[in-house]
Amino acid sequence: MKEQTVAKLILENIGGKENIKSVEHCATRLRLILADNEKINTKAIEDIDGVKGQFMSAGQFQIILGTGFVNKVYACIVEGDTEIKTDNKAEAYSNMTLPQKISRTLGDIFVPIIPVLVATGLFMGLRGLLTNLGISMDDNLMLMSEVLTDTAFAFLPALVAYSAMKKFGGNPVVGMVLGLMLVAPQLPNAYNVAAGSASPIYLNLVGINIPIVGYQGSVLPALVIAIFAAKLEKSLHKVVPNVLDLIVTPFLTLFVSMILGLLVVGPIMHESEVLILNLFKSFISIPFGLGGAIVGGLNQLIVVTGIHHIFNALEVELLADTGLNPYNAMITGAIAAQGAAALAVAFKTRDSKKRSLYISSAIPAFLGITEAAIFGVNLRFIKPFIFACIGGAAAGMLAGMINLAGTGMGITVLPGTLLYLNGQLLGYVAVLAVGMAVAFILTTFFFKSEE
Repeated sequence: MKEQTVAKLILENIGGKENIKSVEHCATRLRLILADNEKINTKAIEDIDGVKGQFMSAGQFQIILGTGFVNKVYACIVEGDTEIKTDNKAEAYSNMTLPQKISRTLGDIFVPIIPVLVATGLFMGLRGLLTNLGISMDDNLMLMSEVLTDTAFAFLPALVAYSAMKKFGGNPVVGMVLGLMLVAPQLPNAYNVAAGSASPIYLNLVGINIPIVGYQGSVLPALVIAIFAAKLEKSLHKVVPNVLDLIVTPFLTLFVSMILGLLVVGPIMHESEVLILNLFKSFISIPFGLGGAIVGGLNQLIVVTGIHHIFNALEVELLADTGLNPYNAMITGAIAAQGAAALAVAFKTRDSKKRSLYISSAIPAFLGITEAAIFGVNLRFIKPFIFACIGGAAAGMLAGMINLAGTGMGITVLPGTLLYLNGQLLGYVAVLAVGMAVAFILTTFFFKSEE
C-alpha cells in the first residue's frame, strides 16, 4: 500500500530505524528526533510521492504528509518495533528556545480546553442565527441554551487549573477542586461585582483590607495557583511519610494553595490579567484597522517560529471577558491567504506531478491547517509566503475596520463560518475573500514558475 511504500522510503533516507531516537505525529506532520541529522537526505525525501514538504524545527525533523495519511505512515514506521520511543515532548522541549518553551507549555495547557470552547462558540453562533432569523425561544429553551453557552466560562478556572496541574505533574483532580474553589458560590460573583450588583468581601490582615471575589472567567489566577500547587504537591510527596501521604498531602496542597490564591496570587494575577487584556484589546482596536493589519500580516510568520500557542490564553480571555473573539477574525484571512498563494503557485507550475502536490498542500489551509501550504510550497519559494502575509494583512485590516468577531476559537476559514452565524457571516466571507484574492493575484503576477 502507498503508506507502506512512503514509510519504507522515509526510513531509507533518514538512516533507518536505528537512527530514530523518538517519533510522533500531529494532524499533518511526522515528527522525528534523530540520533544523527547528517544522515537525512532531504532532496530524496521531498521527491517521495505523498510527501508535501519537510523542515527542521526545534530539533525535530518534520515531514508533511497531510491529514489522515500521516497516521497511516506513522503506524507503518512503528509497527512491530517496541524499541522506538513514541513521545518526543521531553526531547523536543530541551531543544527549544525560551519563547518556544513558554508557547509549548501554554499550548499543552490550553489546547485540551479548546474543543470545549469551540463547542461553546458553535452553540452561541447557532443561537445568534436563530435570533437573526426571527425565531423566538421560550424561557425554558433559552435557559437550556444558556447552560450550553455559559457553563464552560463559568467554570473556566477549574478547566485551566485541571489542565495546568496535569501538565506540571500534579494530581489533576486536586487542580480541578482548586479551580472550583476560585468560583465557589460563597464568593461574590466576579461578573456581578463588575456590574455593581455585588460587593467584594474584605478580609483584614495586619491592618490591610484585602478584597476577595470569585474569579469567574479568569485564567491567570487559576494558571499560577495550579502550577504552584503541582510543585508543592510533588515536594510534599517526598517528605510526608507514606502512611500519611494520602491524607496530609492533598490537605496541605489545597489549604496552602487556596490561602495564597485568594489572598495573594489571585488579586495580583487578576490585576495583571486585566492590564494585559486591556493592552491587547487596545492594540487590536487601533483605528482604521491597523491593529488588525499587523495581527493578520504577522500571524503566519509567528506560526513558522512555533510560538503561536502563546495567543491561546489571550483568546480565552477575550471570550471570557466579552463573549467575542476579534483575534480569530483577524487571523482567519491570513490562513486562507496561504492556501490561495499555494494554489497560485500550483496553477503556474507546468509539471503535472508538482501541480498536484501543491494543490493537495493548499487544500488543508482552507480547513485551517497551513503547515503543508507554508512549508511544502510558499516558504520554499519565499515570494508566495510574503504575498500571502500581505493578503493576511489586508484581510486583518478589513476585519478590524468592520469590528468582526467570532463567538469561539480553535476553528478558522471554512469550519470557522460556524462562529459567525450571529449576523456576521457576510463580513466573514468578505474578509476571507480579500485575503485570498490579494495573495492569489500577487502570486500570479509577481511569482515566476521558474523560481
